[in-house]
Amino acid sequence: MKIKPVKLSKKLEFYFLILIFLVIAHGLEEYFTEFYDKDIFLTFIFQPLETMTTSQATFLLFQILVWTFLIVCFILLFKKKWNVYIMGLIVLIMIFEIQHLIEAILIMDYYPGLITALFMPVLGFLIIKELLRLKKKRR
Repeated sequence: MKIKPVKLSKKLEFYFLILIFLVIAHGLEEYFTEFYDKDIFLTFIFQPLETMTTSQATFLLFQILVWTFLIVCFILLFKKKWNVYIMGLIVLIMIFEIQHLIEAILIMDYYPGLITALFMPVLGFLIIKELLRLKKKRR
């Protein structure tokens, strides 16, 4: 089955712009509420960095960022049909943010990142709804 590129609508462009600001706000909320010290999953993922010096860890994370940037640039420049997959991945990440709500319910208190995380699944739903509308319109 061949996947044809979906021309992104103005609505999807708008949702993506909202997403950029929401992710920035979410990152700031997590930073200022010390999410990095409280989240078990994050601690597990970054545990190998604890044995490195600050310079080593910073360099490694910068390299990973550059590699990711280059891969994304390649996909965006040369693989037009990937726009649907990229939007799908973004939606999955947004749905994963429900973790903040689950953690808050479990501890019966505020969990770092909770406020902005509540908007992400809603935005993810709107993006999926628009992608499905575009797919249906394309047929």
